[in-house]
Amino acid sequence: MEFTYVYAGWGGQAHDTRIFYEALRRFDVRFPHPPPGKYYLVDAGYPNQTGYLGPYKEGRYHLLEFRQGPAPSGYREIFNRHHSSLRSEIERAFGVLKKKWKILKHMPSYPFEKQVKIVIAAMTLHNYIRKNAVSDKHFARADLDPNYGYSIDLDYVNDETSASNDNLFSDMTRLRDQIAMSLLNT
Repeated sequence: MEFTYVYAGWGGQAHDTRIFYEALRRFDVRFPHPPPGKYYLVDAGYPNQTGYLGPYKEGRYHLLEFRQGPAPSGYREIFNRHHSSLRSEIERAFGVLKKKWKILKHMPSYPFEKQVKIVIAAMTLHNYIRKNAVSDKHFARADLDPNYGYSIDLDYVNDETSASNDNLFSDMTRLRDQIAMSLLNT
């Protein structure tokens, strides 16, 4: 429930995928690429490429969809449920951040540069509290309740799923298939 990288300073209308590609493209922002043999979990709006493992786009993906419907069927939905379960930690980290630093939900009309600094400071303090095991009611509740701070806007979900495409022959697509088949057999 810590943040490893912050690329703040984009307007609220910038799509996550655009920011992601910009971070990958620019050497001056020092984006921490995963080391060889490792990968980051990404949502359906991001490319399934080396170092970045996304879900299957066909079928259900978000935990809410699995909680409100039948059990997952087939290797793709089983993989997606596990993938979404892991990604929910990211959503929960943002939920804790927003609950703790309410200024982030209702940012005053400071100059944009000051707003960016507030976001970075809040994320830095969030990580400090988490790393140093400072007694904190928000982290304590999040540690006990897997749904604490977790929320998802399904309209946003539907928009993001159309933003990317899978390369059927990529190494990450093959890895995803291998993981999915191993989950099916457990």
